[in-house]
Amino acid sequence: MVNAPVKILLTGPPGYGKTTAVVKIVGTLDARRIAGFCTEEIRDAGKRRGFGWRRLDGRTGILAHVDIRGPHRVGKYGVDIEGFDRDVVPVLNPGATHADLFVVDEIGKMECFSKIFVEAVRRLLDSDKCVLATVARKGGGFIREAKEHSSIRLLSLTAANRDDVAKQVAAMLAALKR
Repeated sequence: MVNAPVKILLTGPPGYGKTTAVVKIVGTLDARRIAGFCTEEIRDAGKRRGFGWRRLDGRTGILAHVDIRGPHRVGKYGVDIEGFDRDVVPVLNPGATHADLFVVDEIGKMECFSKIFVEAVRRLLDSDKCVLATVARKGGGFIREAKEHSSIRLLSLTAANRDDVAKQVAAMLAALKR
C-alpha cells in the first residue's frame, strides 16, 4: 500500500445512522479487499429482541438476545461471547485474509466483553491496514482507548452531517492506492 493506512472511527448517539453509514461506505468499495462485520437489530413484532452480526462474507449470527442467559449482560440482553469469538473475531485477523480494509461495527460494551475481540482490534489499530469502525459515544475501558488511539480519526455523526460524512469517508477510502 502506498498511502498510510486510514483508520476512521464513527461515533454518535444511538440511532443516528452509524451502521447505515458503514453499510453505504462499504457498498461503494471493492468488496474483495474488505473483511469484517456489521451489527443489526433483531426485531419481532416491531419490538427489539436483540442484536445480530453479519460478516461481510454473508455469514450471520446472534450477538445478544433477550433469551440468552449467562454472565455477560447489557440491560435485558444476554451476550453470546463464545459464538462471537468463534465466528466473528477470526475475520479481524490481517494474516488470515488479503483485505486492505477491516470493518468493525461496533466497538461497544457488548463486543468488549470479548478479550480476544479487544486484542484483535488493538492489533488492527496498530497495523498497516485501514480500519473503518463504529464506536459507542460513551464508555470507558477499551471504548475510550480506541477513541484516543494515536492512529485514528474520530468523526462524530449527527442527523445533519451523516450523509455527507459517509460520502467523504467513501471517497477517502476509494482514493487509497492499493
